[in-house]
This record gives sequence, C-alpha cells and structure tokens, in this order.
Amino acid sequence: MGIIWTIIIGFIAGIIAKFVTPGDNEPSGFILTTILGIVGAFVATYLGQSLGWYGPDQGAGLIGAAVGAIIVLLVWGFLRRRA
Repeated sequence: MGIIWTIIIGFIAGIIAKFVTPGDNEPSGFILTTILGIVGAFVATYLGQSLGWYGPDQGAGLIGAAVGAIIVLLVWGFLRRRA
C-alpha cells in the first residue's frame, strides 16, 4: 500500500505544482506529472532532513511534496530556457 500511496500523493503534488508554476515548458501527461510529484517528495524529504525539519525516518507530506515539485519545475524551466 505504501507504493500506491506514494504514487497518489506524487500525482496530487504534481498537479498542484503545475497549477502554481507558470509556463508552458513543463512536462505533461499522467506519468510525467506523477514522476514530478514523486521527485518533488524526495527533494522535499532531503531538504527537510538536511534542515532538521524531519527526522531520519520521516518523509515529506503532501504540502512538502508539492513544494518540492514546484522547486523541480522551476529548475526544469530554468534549464529548458538555457538550452
């Protein structure tokens, strides 16, 4: 059930990030949106653990995953503009 829950949270976080972040150069589709949210959750968990907000065995929730996905989308847009 943990993997299914991660995919669901990742998809919702990816949708939130797409609505918040402006621009048309973002990945689209169900799978890419889900991957975006999952990567965002990993980014948020890593940053949260580095800053001491989460313990070693804690992960980011929906809001943290959405913030992480927004960071990933902003980096994606920056890299796409440079290329």
